[in-house]
Amino acid sequence: MAATESRVINPLGRPLDGCITVPGDKSISHRAVLFSAMAEGTSRIMGMLDSEDVRASIDAVQKLGAKVSLEKQPDGSLSGGIEGWGAAGPKQPDGPIYCANSGTTARLLMGVLAPWDIEVRIEGDASLSRRPMRRITAPLMMMGVDFEPAGAETLPITERGCKNLKAITYESPMASAQLKTAVLLAGICANGTTTITEPSVSRNHTELMLPEYGVKTTAGELTASVTGPSAMHSAEIRIPGDPSAAAYLLCAACLKPGSAVQVENVSLNTARTGFLMTLERMGADVAMRTTGSAGKEPVGIISACYTAGLHGCEIPGYKIASLVDEVPVLSLVAAHARGITVFRNVAELRAKESDRLQAIIETLDQLGIDAWNEGDDLYVEGQPGFEVPDGIELDAHGDHRLAMTWALLGLIGDKPVKVKGFDETVGVSYPDFLKDFERLVK
Repeated sequence: MAATESRVINPLGRPLDGCITVPGDKSISHRAVLFSAMAEGTSRIMGMLDSEDVRASIDAVQKLGAKVSLEKQPDGSLSGGIEGWGAAGPKQPDGPIYCANSGTTARLLMGVLAPWDIEVRIEGDASLSRRPMRRITAPLMMMGVDFEPAGAETLPITERGCKNLKAITYESPMASAQLKTAVLLAGICANGTTTITEPSVSRNHTELMLPEYGVKTTAGELTASVTGPSAMHSAEIRIPGDPSAAAYLLCAACLKPGSAVQVENVSLNTARTGFLMTLERMGADVAMRTTGSAGKEPVGIISACYTAGLHGCEIPGYKIASLVDEVPVLSLVAAHARGITVFRNVAELRAKESDRLQAIIETLDQLGIDAWNEGDDLYVEGQPGFEVPDGIELDAHGDHRLAMTWALLGLIGDKPVKVKGFDETVGVSYPDFLKDFERLVK
């Protein structure tokens, strides 16, 4: 579908009701692909997300010599094996590695390639080619990796690894799981202990997963380290449901009268459930319960029911990393709540697939909702019971998170909503987004 076309999102007509599972976690899926490719032997993976972003990682490791045999399952997930290159290392690819829209693929790949004497050009689509990469190349250059051009801020970038990587101690200027992971992956093959410290907590999937592949990690609340050189062996990985995908269903349930939704087999990693804590602070009827684990990832059930009388709240800056992907949909919940909701220190929204901060403010303005930023803080003044204007068209700006957020307005409301660029973006992370909503009204 062309970028200028819009999808009409029609109201569901009935409350959301029932139990559902969501696709495999996107962050864990990327790591399962990349870590398995680095390891010796064949890893077995179950429940992997089948999306455009994860396919970019699969394509990348195949071009670098990993053997991938994943098959589509009845539930839409991918399961099967990945035979890694292990100690032999990746092969020189025939051409550039194209990462499409996947920042995770591009950034983590830089760490994967760091110890190997091959030259790889990393490219992305127009959106990815605007996203910042200097945050990744800077620490890797300290370890001995060469990039061309050396001072490049964005893709395309050509990387040449270094066989004798130096271990570093790095103070990260931001909380970024992608940055942290790239440095740790390089550190696996460096001589000595590589440590990274962040200003606030970021996702810890890498620290939890690497021991499954035989790499000992040491992790505190704000620090993580590995000691190299360390060999990676194959693993068996079961991927839980993605809490970021679940957030749309749960937020919709809170807003749609008569709704009650339960999402099962979803990751309850505390670095990913900040959105749930935010909904609780807004007065929403939500709950979670741990039922088991997938490796070291806690897994369980999250439930949400329609809640009248939501109210605004303040989300402190140190919590933003645990809910950064959910800020768009939480801003929509805030638009329905009484009072002002403040998201502190959301500068990272400007460096996503779009400038999400500006897009949120502009789109809420279209809806008649006052939203503004003061420095890096986002303010949303809610209007409970506001009406969506007739015939409104909202722009996804090429961003899957925005596309799904604005689609909620149509799904849970009483008027159709047009979302520009919906079809071309939703496949990045949640291809069955609309189907899952339809399942909950049958």
